[in-house]
Amino acid sequence: MPLGPAGLLIMLTREIASLTDCRQGYLVRINEQGIADNGRNGVLQSPGRWPEGAIALGYWHQVPVAVVVEQGSESWPPARDWLGRLDEPSFALVSTALQVARWARDHRFCGRCGTAMKRRRGEFAMECPECGHRSYPRISPCIITLVTHGRELLLARSPRFPSGRFSTLAGFIEPGESAEEAVRREVFEEVGVCVGRISYFRSQSWPMPHSFMMGYYAEASSRELEIDGVEIEAADWFLPEQLPGLPPSYSISRHLIDNFLHSTAGFQG
Repeated sequence: MPLGPAGLLIMLTREIASLTDCRQGYLVRINEQGIADNGRNGVLQSPGRWPEGAIALGYWHQVPVAVVVEQGSESWPPARDWLGRLDEPSFALVSTALQVARWARDHRFCGRCGTAMKRRRGEFAMECPECGHRSYPRISPCIITLVTHGRELLLARSPRFPSGRFSTLAGFIEPGESAEEAVRREVFEEVGVCVGRISYFRSQSWPMPHSFMMGYYAEASSRELEIDGVEIEAADWFLPEQLPGLPPSYSISRHLIDNFLHSTAGFQG
């Protein structure tokens, strides 16, 4: 089993060049409702021959794995439900499957001349046979930020959130903008707060639909809030002892919050 830089086992190897003619292995089945459940194996269908239209993703525990999008109305568990209960390696597998499946669906025709696209052998790429234009799975870089002031956390809620839930601030990086510039802009636009020191935390690929989330901590240099009222409907400063409803445990927003709480508790203790 291959090892990563930190000596951790790599369960998903995104290597498809050697899988050009492969037609069997594990399979993740997706439809418009969700992802098929295979009981003990979770999202993975037992190794077998792949159906027509399956797209190779790489190797799972050194066994080829692919995704297929099926038509039909079977009531499979929604992708968000799966993501909430998977371990980190399986989260990466499902995230990859969802994003590759969406890319294959959304890039069937050339965005330059309209010709039907064809898959390039051995890579995640569509190529136009007429003009040569290529398209790759879309990845949208985003920042997600926990703003703090001493022991206080600045948390906000979107109109889309379930009742009572607050989270960190987030937004897409605009053309020509650095991630740090996006942090300062998004925080100021959404809640009117200026931030000073910014520090990077970690990243997470988020397949809803194709976001690459880069997590940051930002120290507030002002505390007065001016909520935009569009993307954010409420925001406030919270002490660790008086937190509202928080994001699910698998999200990078929750990782940012939990890590800050642990570090604050350690500092206090």
